[in-house]
Parts: sequence; C-alpha cells; structure tokens
Amino acid sequence: MLDQIALLAAVTLLGVLEQAYFSLQVIYARRKYKVSPPGTAGPPEFERVFRAQVNCSEYFPIFLSVLWVAGLFFQQAVAAVCGLLYLYARYRYFQGYTLSAQGRLAPMYFSAKVLWILIGLATVGLLIHFLPLSSFVRTMEMPSQLQLLFSWQSWNTGHSLRLLQYPACSRRASGTGTTATRNAALANV
Repeated sequence: MLDQIALLAAVTLLGVLEQAYFSLQVIYARRKYKVSPPGTAGPPEFERVFRAQVNCSEYFPIFLSVLWVAGLFFQQAVAAVCGLLYLYARYRYFQGYTLSAQGRLAPMYFSAKVLWILIGLATVGLLIHFLPLSSFVRTMEMPSQLQLLFSWQSWNTGHSLRLLQYPACSRRASGTGTTATRNAALANV
C-alpha cells in the first residue's frame, strides 16, 4: 500500500519544505527592510518577496489536490515527475520575482502548464475510474479485428473486458489459453 503513495508523499513533503523556505525568506526580508507585521507595504524589494511567497501559497492547495488525485487515479510516477517539475518552476518563480517583476513570467507560465497537465491527468484518471473501458467498447463501432480480439479475450478467460485495463491479468498470467485455442477461435469466426 505504501509503495503506491510513497512518491506522492515525498513530493508533498518537498513542497511543504519549499513553502517553509518561502516563508523564511519573507521573515528575512521583513528584518532586512524593517517592515513589521502585520504591515505588507514597504520597499519594492520587500513587496516582491512578500508577493512571491503569497502567490506560491495561493496555488499550493490546488497543486497538492491535483497531485494526489493524478497519482492515485492515473499513475503515481507520472504525477510525481510533474510535481517535481512544478516545485522547481515555483522555486524559479520565487527567485525571479524577488529580483524583478519580469523575472517571474517564464517560470509562472511553465508552472501553470505543469499544473494544467496535472489537472488533465487527474481528470483522465477519474474518468477511467468511473467510466470503465467496457462501457466505451460496447457503444463504439469497432472494426471486425478489434471485435474479434475483445470477444476472444472474453471467451478465453470468462472475464469481461476489464482485462484490457489490467495487463497482469492476461491469459498467460492466469495460466489459461494457448495459441492452439486462440487459433481455433479465430478459425470459427
């Protein structure tokens, strides 16, 4: 069970540490530019550090949500790689914004693209979960070779089309089916 979420947990912890780093940078900037809490106005250098931290914090819950949904329902490794790319982009965003307002733009656009990819992966994963492949196959007009493949797998194993979603459950893994029985089934069609 833990192997199925270990990468997501590692990326989550890295993200939390990154958020802590951003918060510490605001504390250091407050001391450097003598801006006492709860004040948020000060020299432009302080305001850029403050805004960079706040902007990163605003997107963090969205990032965590889609990271976990994509990792649980689509594929953990793909979601984790996207998560690492997102965290790197947000780090570059923070560093760029602290130097100049223009320095934030390229990393901001990149992190937005990665976030949209995660949203897409999460959506696809949930669609696959709630709408099994067999419901699509029954409603589609398939070429005769695909119909033969689906009908043979169903006949050969006694299972529904869900076998296509789980390659580990193929006829070789389950010990059923041979080349001769498949050839005989093909000859009868």
